[in-house]
Amino acid sequence: MRKVSLFVAMMLVAALASAATLTGTVKNMTTGKPSAGDEVALLALSQGMSEQAKTKSDANGTFTFDIADANTPHLVRVTHDGVNYFPPGGPVRPGMTTVEIPVYDGAKKLDGITTTVNVMRVQADGGNLQILTLIAVNNGSNPPRTLGGENTYEFYLPPGAQLDQSIAQAPGGMPVSVAPVPDGKSGKYHVGYAMKPGETRLEIAYHLPYSGEATFTPKVTDNIQHFVVMMPKSMKFEAKDGARFSPMNEDNTANIMVATQVTPTMDLSFRVSGTGMLPDEQAGQQAQSSGGGGGMSGRAMADNRPGGGLGAPIDSPDPLIKYRWMILGGLAIVMVLGGVFVVSRANQQAEVSVPVAAAPSRAAAVAAPVSVGAPVVKERSGMLLEALKEELFQLEVEKQQGRISAEEYEKSREALNQTLQRALARQKS
Repeated sequence: MRKVSLFVAMMLVAALASAATLTGTVKNMTTGKPSAGDEVALLALSQGMSEQAKTKSDANGTFTFDIADANTPHLVRVTHDGVNYFPPGGPVRPGMTTVEIPVYDGAKKLDGITTTVNVMRVQADGGNLQILTLIAVNNGSNPPRTLGGENTYEFYLPPGAQLDQSIAQAPGGMPVSVAPVPDGKSGKYHVGYAMKPGETRLEIAYHLPYSGEATFTPKVTDNIQHFVVMMPKSMKFEAKDGARFSPMNEDNTANIMVATQVTPTMDLSFRVSGTGMLPDEQAGQQAQSSGGGGGMSGRAMADNRPGGGLGAPIDSPDPLIKYRWMILGGLAIVMVLGGVFVVSRANQQAEVSVPVAAAPSRAAAVAAPVSVGAPVVKERSGMLLEALKEELFQLEVEKQQGRISAEEYEKSREALNQTLQRALARQKS
């Protein structure tokens, strides 16, 4: 009997040792004051983003959670004006006791929403023309507010196009899938993804039947600072208005044409012909087939180095240089390169400096061995935890939307949970 009592006492001590209290603050960045009455949820990452507790922020914007298992990472979600917000630093890791979540007031219409750049990556393989459109939308509202609602951005697809995938990335966030809705007009779609202050990135992938040549007449819904068309060197580009597009500096792997200060009334028609695949697409496919990993975005955490220097655009304003990451590769391309995500962050922690013009290709980065010390390994595990957080969240979203079967959901969740446990074990060692 005494042995049983001793065992129970030891179990209680262990349980108490793993418990912790998490306190947090919700700050309204629109008003600069604490945000009261917001719904706050505590999510357990090790249990498939399951909701562990729920409360509301008080008059001072504060909240408190008792965490039963403080040895596993959790995530705090705040819902303000119908939009979800998360801590800028990512998951609440073991040992953290405080967290602050910034939120913004929402609005259905806002001034200060501008499209900075629109990139069309075009390639052809066999009877299909594949297009990856990447868009950067800047929310410069003052005071800062979030654009919400069912229609926050509109775009057009050409006749005959079949939508393959759509991804959105909030400022400082991770890429998540979105579902564009046909708008009842030919080729017109809209998305209801909340546009938070800062830069939101959208990616739309689609394909068209192709017989060797095709003509595009892009429909622009608002002013765009830079409209970019990129295609393999083996393909030919002809603009209807030869003065509308200017080439970027010579690149050995692609033809890149740029139109600046575009308005909805401009004719951006152009014709493409020939076949070919862009190098980044090929590298992504090779990395995926060789086990490069999936679902993690190096783009979301990268330092905007494109993996190869393009140089300054000809006849294009300098601000376009900051969008070389969009020109050279999309979010979906990089999502299959989980190894690059971990390696790049590890290299940053080891203070390895690689000039942009001499940076290795993404495929080479995946294949190259990396020697790091114990502190870097722990940092890599931390970065992996952040990526797993978003993957688990996205998995739950897809389940709720009915986009995956129950069997696929269980298999994916089990795989992610196993990876999460390994990452936690590495952090503890």
